[in-house]
Order: sequence, then C-alpha cells, then structure tokens
Amino acid sequence: MKINKPRGTRDFLPEDTARRKYIENRMREVVKNWGYGEVITPTFEHLDLFTLKSGEGIIGELYNFTDKGDREMTLRPELTAPVMRMYVNEMQATQKPLKLFYFENCFRYERPQKGRFREFWQFGVEVIGSSRPDADAEIIALAINMLDAAGIKGDLHVGQLGIIRHILSVLDIEQQSKIMRLVDKKDDTGLDDFLEKINAPADLRRNLLEIICLTGDDAVEKARDIIGNIPELDMFEELLIMLDAYEIDYNVDFGIARGLDYYTGMVFEIYAKGLGAQNQVCGGGSYNLIKLFGGGDVPSTGFGLGFDRIMEICNIKADELIKVVIISTDSTRLDAIKVANELRHVVPVHLDLMKRKFNAQLSYANNIGADYTVIVGEQELEAGKVTLKDMASGEQSLLSIEEVIQKIRQIIKQYSNRNSKTIQDYPDMTDVKKNTDPW
Repeated sequence: MKINKPRGTRDFLPEDTARRKYIENRMREVVKNWGYGEVITPTFEHLDLFTLKSGEGIIGELYNFTDKGDREMTLRPELTAPVMRMYVNEMQATQKPLKLFYFENCFRYERPQKGRFREFWQFGVEVIGSSRPDADAEIIALAINMLDAAGIKGDLHVGQLGIIRHILSVLDIEQQSKIMRLVDKKDDTGLDDFLEKINAPADLRRNLLEIICLTGDDAVEKARDIIGNIPELDMFEELLIMLDAYEIDYNVDFGIARGLDYYTGMVFEIYAKGLGAQNQVCGGGSYNLIKLFGGGDVPSTGFGLGFDRIMEICNIKADELIKVVIISTDSTRLDAIKVANELRHVVPVHLDLMKRKFNAQLSYANNIGADYTVIVGEQELEAGKVTLKDMASGEQSLLSIEEVIQKIRQIIKQYSNRNSKTIQDYPDMTDVKKNTDPW
C-alpha cells in the first residue's frame, strides 16, 4: 500500500536539505555574532499556553489532542509563547536583558497555499527585559542583517501601536481589540461599520482614520499635529534616529497593527518581492506576554522570520553541493577508501558501492552531477598520485593527494566568495503592500 505524505507537509531531498541548512547556518552565524543564545522548547505544549495568548478561537487552527492522561495538548503553532513560558519557568532570575533565538518547526491546521504549510519553520529572536528604543532598533537591524545573509533585500515598514492605543483608550478592551484586528487587515469598510456600530466619538473616528493613513518621512510630525506630543511619539522618533545610525532604510507606516492584543509599542513588517500575495517574510515588535503567564510585568521585543518563504526567493547555493566521486578498479578499491578518507576532511566524497566497471563509475559520477572525479588507478598509485578530472571541462591533472586537497580548498573558497556577494537586485519596493504573516 502506498502512503503519501500528510497534506501541507513536504519532503526535502538531499540537495534541498543542503541548501536549507546552508542558509540556516548563515543566518545563525549572524544572530550569534550579535550576542544571542539559542533556546529549544518542546514540540508540544499545554493547549492553555496558546488559548491564554490568542483566545479560544485559535483552537480551530491547531493540531491539538488529548494525551493518555486526559491533558489538553497541542503541537506548537509558533514559538514566542513557549519562549515566554520558558522564561517564567526557568529564567526570571537571569540578568536582563535576555537575548535569545530559536529555529524550529511549527504546526498550523490551515488550508495549504503558496508559502503557507501546515508544518513550517520559524527563525525567531527575542529580547526580554528592555522597553527602550535601543532594544527595538537592535531587533530591527538584526532582522535586516539576517535577511541580507540569505541574499534577501526587503522593504521595511515601521509603526507605533502606542499611538493607536492612545486614541482608543476611551473604549473598552474588547472594542480596542476588534478595531486593531480590522486595522491590521486593512479592512476600511469593516472598520467604518464597526465604529458606527459602537457609536464611537466623532473626534476618535477622525483621529484614528487620519493616523492609520500616515506614512513617509513627515508621518511623525503629522501625527503630533493630530494627537499632540505624547511620549509614544518621542520614543518612536528616538527609534528612527537609531535606525538611521544603523544605516537602515525604512518606511514609517502607522497603519501597521499586527492584530494581536499583546503588542504594546513598536511594530514592524518586512516584505519581499517574488512571493506574490504572500509577500511578508518577517514581522515583530514590542509586546508584553510574560505577565499573562504569571511572570510579572516584563517588557519584550522580538520578531519571527518565515524561513520557508525566504527559501522560495533565496538564490544562494550551498557550498555542500560541490561533489567529488572516487573512481577505482578492482585492484585499487582499498586504496580508494584511503583516498576518500583524506578528501572527506574538506569535501563530500562518493565511493563506488556497487562494484561497477570503470566506465559505469564515470557514468554514475556524471548522472549525479559530480563536479570532479578522482581516479585511483594502478599507474597513478605507482607514481604516488591520483588523477583529478574536472567533469565540466574534461580537464585532467595528475596530482598528489595533498595537491588535490589544496586545489579543492581553493575551489571551495572561490565558490564561497561568490555566494557572499549574491544579494538579489530588487527594484524599488516602496509600493509593496502589506500582506499576511509568514506563519
């Protein structure tokens, strides 16, 4: 009986996996160089962890189940809540700020579509313990640098939820949450209808609709003209000054709401071309979840990168795709093992496991896309050398093992240098529209 993979999941073949791991490791190198430490949380958690954060309505999107002890559990749909739970359980006494990152698979029971899967991978970063614009600016700059490492140039939009919350402060929490979700979805008609339904004051409607339309360099000053000089605007302006110091291009956009109740201040989203409607590759902001899980009023800021979407438009190849095949004869098979052992210190090597004839081995090397073959023949061994053949050009060289290793190191170095400069040449992206989250 043939069994297919579950809907919304994928199999990654060797070359796909090598490429994903290569990009993952490039991004890991960046985040570690910024001083962040990796954490790992369980693949499944108590269902309450996510209903506390997002409400009972999220259950329809989860892979939830009752375990053998009649406990309500779920596969994790994201990683921010598990990390905050971990902080409350394990790290409250740790020196602040805490700088953490994670890269794990998550699960959502939703309709699969381009760029959205039921099993997906999220690369996220959190700073716990700072409410300063310094932490917000570092988080944004780090996200941009991680995308750069993957060869992705994104369009950054930055907003400040505190401004909208200031306008909505006369409404009850439930009404504020509904308005935030409508703003996040850019549902202007739904927003007008809801404001009419709750009989919102005229000045609130006017100020809200004006604020969420503000974008561009003069957005902060225009916001001051509308609502006055509130502290949230001063902090936001300080954030922009820091982003300038990081030499980061950004678009001020007070229409970003993120649609989740726990976001409190700065919010940002990054869009990339090449993904169609699902063009958001990163989103985040400042929030307060820890008190929801019994850990006190501790500020946090962070982001999540949609790794699967990044891989759809990333054009960097992995160094690991360089392949070498050892070709031997019946009389040199044991010597070929020794040669392979030496070469595997620097490059992936394939040995013949089928006891094929010489020409069949050469054909195999060609079929799997080997870049080079190393021929271990009797004449070569008598001379203390091997033959290195470039499969693309057909050029052959009689070399010692040490010379082969040196040449392969040079090839890998040249290959890596090319990749380090492979940044996609995107056109101007100021017209990119907001779209759905990458997870």
